[in-house]
Amino acid sequence: MGADKDAARVSVGLGVGLLLLVVLVALVFVVPWLTPDPDATNYAEKLAAPSLIHPFGTDHAGRDVLARLAAGARISLGAAILVSVVTLLLGLVVGLAATLVGGALETMTFRVVDVALAVPHLVLALAIVGVLGPGLRNLIVAMMVAGWAPFARYARTFARAGLDRPYVLAAQLAGAGRWRVASRHVVPPTVLRLLAVATLGVGEVVLGLSALSFLGLGVAPPVAEWGQMVTESRTYAAQAPWLIVVPGVAVVCTVTCASLLGDALEEHLDARSRG
Repeated sequence: MGADKDAARVSVGLGVGLLLLVVLVALVFVVPWLTPDPDATNYAEKLAAPSLIHPFGTDHAGRDVLARLAAGARISLGAAILVSVVTLLLGLVVGLAATLVGGALETMTFRVVDVALAVPHLVLALAIVGVLGPGLRNLIVAMMVAGWAPFARYARTFARAGLDRPYVLAAQLAGAGRWRVASRHVVPPTVLRLLAVATLGVGEVVLGLSALSFLGLGVAPPVAEWGQMVTESRTYAAQAPWLIVVPGVAVVCTVTCASLLGDALEEHLDARSRG
């Protein structure tokens, strides 16, 4: 009975996650064709309330908020996916290589990982941006440098679990080489597990990028980015609350989508391993 409830919960979560994913994809690829130039100003219509012409209203410069939301989605989601892919690959290579080689290399590598994990990644990213200077490229680099260590730790955990499986031990006892066994029976499930973790982490990366952009460390105006949109709208929050609500809801939807899809993928992998 409990298993059925869990399966139903995951199925509902997967459906909601896919629906949110469709909305986000439409926001990136469809909405820009239906909305005006996100940087086009019209001071005669500044701070206009949501209407049929401007579904999410306009900002302090008369720019269409929906158009800027779509433009910001391309930057926020694109940067988050790039950061997630690079940190996943870095963590996978470092974690797997150190674990499979073992010995002093593994010990030294994971001492470095422990040090990196001891500092909250947003604090570390903030320090790196402070050294490199503000800007989207530097912000992405900072998030990559700050975000690879958890993936290395996860890769080590998953790889060790794979190496301890009975059929892997049996293959090694039968004379199969460690690297050959690892390439067939350890690396593929480790990669799949890390993909689930990375999917869960995309929302966190979006949140981190938006938070640092909110502090003025990301893109510079008038470029649209969700965190930057919130920063620009603080002065007008009482007069035009939609300016904060719209990008805020976009961030929440992205985090929810990533969490639900990652949870569903993780549950599917758990069911496969149990089966």
